[in-house]
Parts: sequence; structure tokens; C-alpha cells
Amino acid sequence: MTLIEFWGAVNTLLISVSVYGVFSQLSTIRKRRRERQAMGNATDVLSLNQFTVSFFAYFAFFVYGYSIQPFNHFIVWPRLTASIFVLAILFEIWRDRRSHLTKLVFGMALSALMIGFLGLLFSEQYAVQGQWVSTLLILVISVLIAQGYAHQIRLIIRQRDTGAVDIKMSQFILLMDFSTIALAIAIGLDTSWPLVVLAVTSAITKLIILYLFRWVRLNNQELISSQTP
Repeated sequence: MTLIEFWGAVNTLLISVSVYGVFSQLSTIRKRRRERQAMGNATDVLSLNQFTVSFFAYFAFFVYGYSIQPFNHFIVWPRLTASIFVLAILFEIWRDRRSHLTKLVFGMALSALMIGFLGLLFSEQYAVQGQWVSTLLILVISVLIAQGYAHQIRLIIRQRDTGAVDIKMSQFILLMDFSTIALAIAIGLDTSWPLVVLAVTSAITKLIILYLFRWVRLNNQELISSQTP
């Protein structure tokens, strides 16, 4: 087994775990809807900005994986699966909030995924163009993911509550980010450096969010202690 195959297998395993994390977030939303149906806040505290960027991050990896030569199955299929689950979360946010913005974002994401499928079908004819497009998309997404998660971080700090944010999703995606960095290094940084840029950016934001779960818990404990006679 080559180094690329090893880290590819590890990355596929961890992206599968991260997909479970995204599914866990989706399950959290649906559970909250069942429990708080009358309140209409199943997606409370969830940042539309952050999940939009997350979708396009997975989508950019998906396009990049089928644009490079040889076709990288380790990158393509897990990211496609993750993109579909995040798209489902964007649908739930639109379903919960019913704003023009959430409808627009969901429509954009759905359209992008359909275009991505077309790109997959004709990837051999447009491999060079696809790689340039996906590289540019990854770099733009790296900037947006920092901005998007900064928005989610500000929401948590402002409300001193993690709301519907699911901790397992952040944990699993962080593991995936680490394995993506290792896979990119094994492939060769001359080809895969865009993946490193995005994975490092994503990992930093996840570490901050995981810290905020602890911060919120400690703040709540202090508040309870201060109210106890």
C-alpha cells in the first residue's frame, strides 16, 4: 500500500465519520422540530452563512477531486455525500425561517450541485478548466469559511449558548481536516496545496468552536453557582 493509498483510506474513513457528524446535525434539527414544533426555532443559533460556506467547501473538494488526474475517488465520493447532507441542512434552515435569503441560498446550492454532476459526467473533456475553476473556488471558499465560522462563533459568544449547534459535527470534521492535510502532503503539495489551505482554515475554526462548547458550559456553571443561596 502506497502512502497516498494509506492516507486516502484514512481520509475516506474520517470523511465518512464527518458525514455522520453532518447527519447528526441534521438529526438534531429534526429532533428540535419535533420537540418545539409550536416555537418554530428548530434551527436556532445555526448560522446560514456558516452552512452555506460548508456546503461550497465540500462541493469545491468534490469538483477538485474529479478535475485532477488521475481521478481521485478518495476525495470525490465522500465529499459528494457530505454536500448532499449539508444541502439537506440548508433546506431545513429555509423550511424553518422561510425568508427570501434562505430560499435563495438553498436554490444556489441545489443549482451548484446539479452543475457539479454535469461536470462529473464531462470531466475528461474539461479537466484543465475544471481544475482551474475548482482551485479558484477552494481559495475563495477558504476565505469565506473563515468569515462564515467567525459569524457562527460570534453568535455563540453573543448568546452565550450553542443552541442547535451539534458538537459531534465539529469534532468529526476536525478529524477529517487533519487527515485531509496528511493526504494532500502525500499527493504532493505542488498539486494539492489548495486542499491544505482549506483544511487548515477549517481546522482552526473547528478548534475555536469546540473551545466555545467548554466556555458556554463553564459560564452556565458559574451562573448557576452565583444564583445558589
